[in-house]
Amino acid sequence: MAKLKSLLKIEGTLDGMTFYKGKDGYLVRTKGGISKSRIENDPAFIRTRENGKEFGHSATSGKQLRQALTGLLVDVKDGRMTPRLTQTMSKVKNQDLISARGSRNVSEGLNSALGKAALKAFDFNSNAQLSAVLLSDFSFDTATGEFSITNLIPNQQINYPGGATHLSISSAVLNLDFNTNVKEIAIGNIVNIPINGSPTNVSSIPTALPTAGGSVFFLVKISFFQEVNNVQYPLNNGAYNVLKIIEIL
Repeated sequence: MAKLKSLLKIEGTLDGMTFYKGKDGYLVRTKGGISKSRIENDPAFIRTRENGKEFGHSATSGKQLRQALTGLLVDVKDGRMTPRLTQTMSKVKNQDLISARGSRNVSEGLNSALGKAALKAFDFNSNAQLSAVLLSDFSFDTATGEFSITNLIPNQQINYPGGATHLSISSAVLNLDFNTNVKEIAIGNIVNIPINGSPTNVSSIPTALPTAGGSVFFLVKISFFQEVNNVQYPLNNGAYNVLKIIEIL
């Protein structure tokens, strides 16, 4: 690497040299690195190819899950959700103890308790984690998909953001086959309640469970609103909304 001393401030590649601006000014270095062809064909890079294949699979699996949950994620805002989910899917894939290296996959990883645990630890909004927002006990019935809370006191058992006057709680059940990308989702009824000291029983249940194959995900969503003149508006475009997988079958 060399420092460029010239009246011309160049950025880009020219004659095998790369010009760029760094913290120490304009710098230049020769183009280097290993060719794509060598990485794809040289036996010395077989581990690199295996790692790259599995990383690509983890990224694709994360995309499949996000797309299956598009309707729920539209107002759950986290700019780093995609890379965080890819990293989590990689942890799930690592629990595939059957497939050969380079072919380990998320579908097989989810057959293990540790694979399920890795994905259940994931909050789609890292700024609004379920464990930090919901401070009460809850129940979840995998036979019906019902999410329920008995005597929820919102202003004591919900860690709500400033400006919020109301919250909504709903459940969802998703069937997703990562091998075929066949998916089906059922959304439970939305329970909307004011944030005050009145105890409220919460029950959200889908009218019918999805029947598609693959893994079964049970989710809960909490959204916050501000009421103005009897109209509830989403608070800060969903920056404080929660979406969490609470069980996987």
